[in-house]
Amino acid sequence: MFSADIYTARRAALATADLDGLLLFVGNVEAPMNYLHNTYPFRQDSSFRYFFGLDEPKLAGLIDADNGATTLFGIEPAVDDIVWEGPLPSLSERGARVGIERTRPYAELAAVLAEARAAGRRVHYLLPYRSETQIELARLTVVQPGDVNGSYSAELTRAVVALREIKGPEEIAEMEAALAVTREMHIAAMRTSRPGVVEHEVVGIMEGIMRRRDWQLAYPVIFSRRGEVLHNHRHDQMLQTGDLVVNDTGCTSGGGYASDITRTIPVGGKFTERQRPLYDTVLAMQLAAIDALRAGVRYFDVHKLSARVMVEQMHALGFFHGDTDEIVNSGAYAIAFPHGLGHQIGMDVHDMEGLGEDLVGYGDELERSPLFGLGYLRLGKTLKAGMVLTVEPGIYFIPALIDAWRAEGKFSQYINYAKFDEYRDFGGIRIEDNVLVTETGSRVLGEPIPKTADEVEAIMAA
Repeated sequence: MFSADIYTARRAALATADLDGLLLFVGNVEAPMNYLHNTYPFRQDSSFRYFFGLDEPKLAGLIDADNGATTLFGIEPAVDDIVWEGPLPSLSERGARVGIERTRPYAELAAVLAEARAAGRRVHYLLPYRSETQIELARLTVVQPGDVNGSYSAELTRAVVALREIKGPEEIAEMEAALAVTREMHIAAMRTSRPGVVEHEVVGIMEGIMRRRDWQLAYPVIFSRRGEVLHNHRHDQMLQTGDLVVNDTGCTSGGGYASDITRTIPVGGKFTERQRPLYDTVLAMQLAAIDALRAGVRYFDVHKLSARVMVEQMHALGFFHGDTDEIVNSGAYAIAFPHGLGHQIGMDVHDMEGLGEDLVGYGDELERSPLFGLGYLRLGKTLKAGMVLTVEPGIYFIPALIDAWRAEGKFSQYINYAKFDEYRDFGGIRIEDNVLVTETGSRVLGEPIPKTADEVEAIMAA
């Protein structure tokens, strides 16, 4: 939790946006695993935590956009709560921690909102991404649950995105704290990824490093020798000499900020003659993209720059033929790079995407491309100083995709399918860092995590 002044300033900034009426933020509740009192680790709604700071269930915040008054709604601890959970602060004490003087019982929230609606005032809320929140918003606003999503406030959403996507120094510090632990996790994975080790053994070592801080993962670990499966959450394969393992792992700091790092590990400690040129190509794609970042640049264009670097280098290796710009603009390059270059990151690993992926990543200035590959780019809009994003290009050999495109005769004027066939068993490579955009360039956050081929091999040799 940050100082109360930070939350007060955030709420004041939101109250001065071009909005009227009441701004409602409903916090998350606990989610049962298999019965009511056996719950998953609690995860607060990020927008609630951003403005109200409290990482606890059964809370709501209400900001009067007309006068700036803020009220925290919650439940006072009862004797039963104290018996099971120990001494708990009162609602007013919790409010004081985040600069809120007005507190009211949660049971009164529905009546407050009803009174506002009766007076002709609008109640703004964000698009819910959990069914529990959708049902609660339906109860509070007296509509059918199915109508809740269609009535969310686009105006409030834009105001929240404009504030949350520019990271303050306290947020950068939290993200770098998460990256320091993530660095330990990735180096441990490099040192323990040996032939004969099962993937889940390495995953367990990484998660243990994080759990020693009482932290949680920012997303389920992707650690797989089947790196061509982009979101492979299985960890049941035994590592073998010559494998490439894609390790996409990040954690959430104590203050609630995420890291998202990917490295690719050669099992056996050395990249083969076949792997090294392609690994160096992915690294060149990433470095070119990072070098191009600065305020005023569209991430859409940075993605295409990264794809262009890949095509140029894979052309020299015999995978493509023809004009580089034609290959990129046609979408043919996506046979090897089928996902987007990156996304915003902050309190959420895909920051704010619960508010609407296109609104967060594209805004009103750009429409998502219909092309396969480029259409998966989550962030395309013009970058601003203070934004933090991932830069994560990759190269993958996906047999099903190769076969499907060849059967259609797709892009045969550009793609050397015979060459791609030789690499059907190759797997994939991805390299990812978290980068702060500045007015004149960018800064890779955190202490460097080994990523050149020589650095990775040196760590594994140690």
